[in-house]
Amino acid sequence: MRRATQEEVSREIATLFALDRAACLDRWQTAFDRQPPKHLSLAFMRQVLAHQAQVAAFGGLSAKTRRALASALKEPVATRPRVVATGARLVREWNGRAHEVEVLAEGYLFRGRRFRSLSAIAREITGARWSGPRFFGVET
Repeated sequence: MRRATQEEVSREIATLFALDRAACLDRWQTAFDRQPPKHLSLAFMRQVLAHQAQVAAFGGLSAKTRRALASALKEPVATRPRVVATGARLVREWNGRAHEVEVLAEGYLFRGRRFRSLSAIAREITGARWSGPRFFGVET
């Protein structure tokens, strides 16, 4: 069987991204021998179909990568939250700017002001409600 060229795959992907929903549903049925899960967006279906076209033409993940992914799925997830020590500095880049927070015995210091929670600091930085520990990548 002849392998597709990069140009052929590029044309196929361009065609996929021009399809309407009904045509994408038909292509999905052909590619995967089943209907897609309900409520998938048209954009997502197009991306999955484009990926499938590339896999069909050029091959999928290497055996080594598949083994590494399978192994990663078997590793236990840490269940104990990390505790941030007093005096630690948390740094988070947001919109191209680094924001630094100092962990105090009771609260946090950010831009010379004391805050009771990381969530309040995350809100100060972003203007939106965030989980502060998640925003800074820690669990306290």
